[in-house]
Amino acid sequence: MKKIRVQFLLFVYDKTQKLYRKYCKKKKRQWQFNERQLLEFKEDSLGRKLGEFYKKHGFSMIPKMENHDVHHLITGCGTSFEDEIAMQYLLLGNGKLNAHLLAAVILGTFILPEYGKMYIKAYKKGQHMREFHRWDFEELLWQNFDHLNDFIQQKETIALH
Repeated sequence: MKKIRVQFLLFVYDKTQKLYRKYCKKKKRQWQFNERQLLEFKEDSLGRKLGEFYKKHGFSMIPKMENHDVHHLITGCGTSFEDEIAMQYLLLGNGKLNAHLLAAVILGTFILPEYGKMYIKAYKKGQHMREFHRWDFEELLWQNFDHLNDFIQQKETIALH
């Protein structure tokens, strides 16, 4: 039964992500690097880690959706459908809000409700991270991945003076 539910989600995702890129990301340009070039970045860099992510999973870069793949690295969320939904919950907790995200959260929760505890945990994790969902990670590909990740994992604190 889960297989059928996941196939339905895959169908919906395939149709909606193309519309999302066309209408919601029309001002965004695709990155100037490909998977092979990312593997040429310094070993401990975000760019290299992203290239290794693509190679490990056999993925190709989707134009205008590159930040999404960086989000997988930063959040530690996997690439199964329940992990993808959990990552949307995490991003919601981190402050991101748009129709595509809300549709993924609502539909994903309805179709795969057995992962509800995982979704809530991801939401709370997103609340405790620095807001990163607006960042342009292409500019940060040269940065040390561990340092960048440590920075994001630290919740911003308000200084009272």
